[in-house]
Amino acid sequence: MTDHPLRNAQSLDAFWMPFTANRQFKAAPRMLVAAEGMHYTADDGRTVLDGTAGLWCVNAGHGRRGIAAAVERQLATLDFAPTFQMGHPIAFEFAERLAEIAPGGPAAGLDRVFFTGSGSESVDTALKIALAYQRAIGQGTRTRLIGRERGYHGVGFGGISVGGIVSNRRVFPQLPGTDHLRHTHDLARNAFTKGQPEHGADLADDLERLVALHGPETIAACIVEPVAGSTGVLVPPKGYLQRLREICTRHGILLIFDEVISGFGRLGAPFATDYFGVVPDLVSTAKGLTNGTVPMGAVFASRTVHDALMNGPDGIELFHGYTYSGHPVACAAGLATLDIYREEGLLTRAAAVADDWAAAMHDLRGRKNVIDIRTIGLIAGIELAPRPEAPGRRAYEAFVDCFARGLLIRVTGDIIALSPPLIIERGQIGEIVEVLGAAIDRVA
Repeated sequence: MTDHPLRNAQSLDAFWMPFTANRQFKAAPRMLVAAEGMHYTADDGRTVLDGTAGLWCVNAGHGRRGIAAAVERQLATLDFAPTFQMGHPIAFEFAERLAEIAPGGPAAGLDRVFFTGSGSESVDTALKIALAYQRAIGQGTRTRLIGRERGYHGVGFGGISVGGIVSNRRVFPQLPGTDHLRHTHDLARNAFTKGQPEHGADLADDLERLVALHGPETIAACIVEPVAGSTGVLVPPKGYLQRLREICTRHGILLIFDEVISGFGRLGAPFATDYFGVVPDLVSTAKGLTNGTVPMGAVFASRTVHDALMNGPDGIELFHGYTYSGHPVACAAGLATLDIYREEGLLTRAAAVADDWAAAMHDLRGRKNVIDIRTIGLIAGIELAPRPEAPGRRAYEAFVDCFARGLLIRVTGDIIALSPPLIIERGQIGEIVEVLGAAIDRVA
């Protein structure tokens, strides 16, 4: 096997690709064969600027030698050990290191860490912990889970049930007893906003409507992404998350932040919890946890939630977990990732370049069919007017055009999403805008 296999030198039939139009892709594949720093290498030798940090996950950039060395050492020392009724030191070490930077800082008390294998598993874990907590405190009637329209919480049955992406739900049954807040996207009033929109804090009051409809005694938790990523970079209006927190507290509802995307420096603070100054009860994470190198997730739980489950009779407190919870190789990758974040100041670096990033992205305003641009931290959403006969086609063509010219972007419907590695330099920001702007012009 070579490092750079020739195009079409291998069969593509066996791999059933996730979230991909398989037949379309395999007729004209786009293959990545190597990565270093801010760039991928395509199978034809072209260099491709990574405008998406892989899938929102390679926050420290590609090919970090420290992470590779840590993984190699761990594989040679302890490749796997169970964490069911057994332990291994590196899992406890990693949990302690994460507790030191936990969302909200020491005062928030979100320093109890449950390891999972992915963002989807982290969401389902947080939902189950919320249900178990309510039962543990004598609130067993609280079984309802509240999500939000246009939310993405992974692909487990819990995640798609509280999620609000129609295509993810259409074919599959959902958990009973879920309901959804209205989404916060208001194109008419908030278009072309840098940072948080001015209008829409009152949309949090939709939770009061659901409380009145179902009764507070039936609702266990409400889960939201502080910044919705997969549905097109939907930034919370000013005051929205604060109001949501107040309503949850008033009615005894746990608030869960899904920070799989917004965690680990994406907004210019370690977590969105820190950036917005709103403390939830549980936080689901993954992606940047290991810089995308080894699949892993983690749920941060408040001491209040954790300790309620430790006060019952002796025995297993939570009948939940995964074979790979606290996998030693993933923990090694995570520890090395945290070292890089600390040494290079990456958990806050986005704050230093956010203004330049926003200014550059908003320079795309005025291009034909650009109807909105949304920026916060090192995230941008560029929304294009859909073609009446083919929604989503214009953005997809821009995606293909960009890749052909050396830029990887991500599209969802007719929204282009950008989330580059946190090591991006100002010149590379300009390169993204130049390539993307030309692509938008060509697909107009």
